[in-house]
Parts: sequence; C-alpha cells; structure tokens
Amino acid sequence: MRKSTAGAIAGVAVTLVLTSCASATDPQSDVTDGAPGEGTTAIGFITVGPKDDFGYNQAVFEGSEAVKKAYPDMEILTAENVPEDDTAATTMEKMIDKGAKLIFATSYGHLDAALKVAEAHPDVVVVQQGNTITTDVPKNSGTYFGTVYEPMYLAGIAAGSATKTDKLGYVYAFPIPQTIANINAFEQGALSVNPDAETITVSTSDWCNPGKQQAAAESLLSQDVDVLTQHQDCTATVIQAAEKAGAMTVGYHADASSIAPEGWLTGAVWNWGPLYTDIVKTVVDGDFVGSEYNANFRVGYKTGTNPFVLAGYGDQISEATQKAITEAQAWLATDEGSPFAGPVEDQSGKVVIKDGAIPTYAENDGMGFFVKGVIGKLAQ
Repeated sequence: MRKSTAGAIAGVAVTLVLTSCASATDPQSDVTDGAPGEGTTAIGFITVGPKDDFGYNQAVFEGSEAVKKAYPDMEILTAENVPEDDTAATTMEKMIDKGAKLIFATSYGHLDAALKVAEAHPDVVVVQQGNTITTDVPKNSGTYFGTVYEPMYLAGIAAGSATKTDKLGYVYAFPIPQTIANINAFEQGALSVNPDAETITVSTSDWCNPGKQQAAAESLLSQDVDVLTQHQDCTATVIQAAEKAGAMTVGYHADASSIAPEGWLTGAVWNWGPLYTDIVKTVVDGDFVGSEYNANFRVGYKTGTNPFVLAGYGDQISEATQKAITEAQAWLATDEGSPFAGPVEDQSGKVVIKDGAIPTYAENDGMGFFVKGVIGKLAQ
C-alpha cells in the first residue's frame, strides 16, 4: 500500500500494461455536460509496487481482476511500480489517452497526482485509496478505505491464543496513525484472551525493503517472539523468516498462507473486489457525483461491509479460538464494540480513553500513542 515518501522506491522501473505513449490530453477538451466517468470504455489501476508482492499491491491487482470479471467488456489498464511523484500523473494521463474515464490511484502518496489529474480532466473520475482529501472534495474525485484495525484486533485474538512465549512481534514501516491503531488493536485483541501477551515493535522506516525486514524479523525472533505480524507493503520476507525459524505468522494485506504452511495462523487481508466493483457501477451508472464515494469514504464492521477481512485459519487455531473471533467480530459491529473501548491506558499507564468511552472511527484515525502492552517507542 502505502507510501509516505515519494522517493521510497526511486529507481524502480514503472511497468505499464499500456501500449500508447501519447501526449497528455488538453484539459479544455475534457469539459463535458455528462456525468464524470460516463461512457468509459476502460478502467485504470496504478500501484506503487508489483502485483505479486504477497501484500498490498497484490491485493489491489486481485481487486482489479474482480472488476474485470464483473465487466468483461471493459478494458482494464494496470500499471505497477508507479512512484508517488509526477510519474503517477503521467501514468494516469496515458490511461486517459487509452480511453479510461475511471482511475484507481491506490497508494497513499498518489493523492496529489490523483487530484492534479482530476482537476485537469473534469470528465474523468479519479479515486484514491487510503489517504484523505482535506479540502473540498472535487466532483470527480474521492478517497476510500476500510477499517483495518478491526480485523487486526481479531488477528490479535488468534495470536494471543496461539503464543507459547506471550511475546508477539510487529514489523512496521512508519508511525502513521493508521499503523499505530493497527498495532494497538492487535495488542488489545491478544490481551482480550491472554493478559500476559505483549507486542514488541520494530520499525523499518521503509514500506518494502527486504533487507530491513529480514533484520527486523531476526531481531524479534531473538527476543523469544513466537508470532510475527507486520505492516509492510511486501510481506514475504517477514513471513518466510518466521516460517524458517519455526515461529507463527499473522499475514497482512494478502493471503500468504502458501509460503507459511506450518506457521500460518490467519491474516488480516484486503478483499477489494466488491468495493471496487460497486465504485465502478456507481460511475458507469452516472451516479458518482454526490455519492458516498464522492467523499472520504470509510467503511467498517459498524457501517457496512469492511473490505479488510480475515484470511483462512491455520491448523494451530482451535475451534474455541475461532468461536471467540466470531463473537468478537459480532461485538465490534455493535455500538459498544471497539478495540479501543475504554478504559484504555497508554504505555505509561495513563488512561487515554476513559472508562465507557467508545472512540469514533475518525478519532481512531488520528491515534498517536501506543497502548499498554506494546513494547517499543514510536519511531521518529
């Protein structure tokens, strides 16, 4: 997924499933009286990484395949390894030249380019995945995302139940609020079934750097951690390190159980197909303007079908644990349910969410502290 710095993958070649290198379209020629996106014959997807990373970008590709299946007459244009700089804008321009009037810009740092292209092409809908538009939302744009920390809470139940050492490991990239909420929810889920569970964190300061991931995994395993999870774009390195060491794994972004046949517990993964397909339907029906997607759309267990779901269980997850997870998911969908239902203490023991308080999704999206039980300082 998600990049916060444009240079994070500098030097990686952009792989385009496009054949045209035509120049950008004159913005003035795009002005139309029709609904934005109407009459599109192609749909574009740009990703910041490769489609086979066992992670964020693979999940996007699988979502695009679901759209292709739902709209077999529509041309699906994909571009991999698109940096979060002007390359993203030029890549989208090429897609527009190929007939795309709907584009999914799927990395956090693609937002500026997405808004730039949307402004230049009023007849094209450009939606961005995971970031937030903080100004007025243009009529032909919007953002969307799921509530990631809810499934991470459930995955924490699996990890807390399975661990033998009571030590869980979390490899993460940057201390953005979403990542912090994910780590905290994972620990809260583990604590709900194992009061001795603690989550040790290591930051790589990189979204996809196998060398740093390997070092982080080895560091955690050397501290007696026996369950590893992560918030990285590409996930194979950490999972394979755990499997090689005989440790257990909770996957992230995409189902990677095939590379951890012994240690796979479950995974918190994206199922983008239904949401992508509904966005496409909204656009081709001419209903995008004023729709829920013409905004900063967020969905979780409380408000709809969360596109972030649990993957299948490994053999080490008992029926009792599966039952606990099912019950917890039902609870999360209630008004009283939340991984952060108060009281919640931070690492110092200070109550940061009062007894009985249920923070909103928006409040959780701004989380800036580690909860008690998480080991490690927030990376700077």
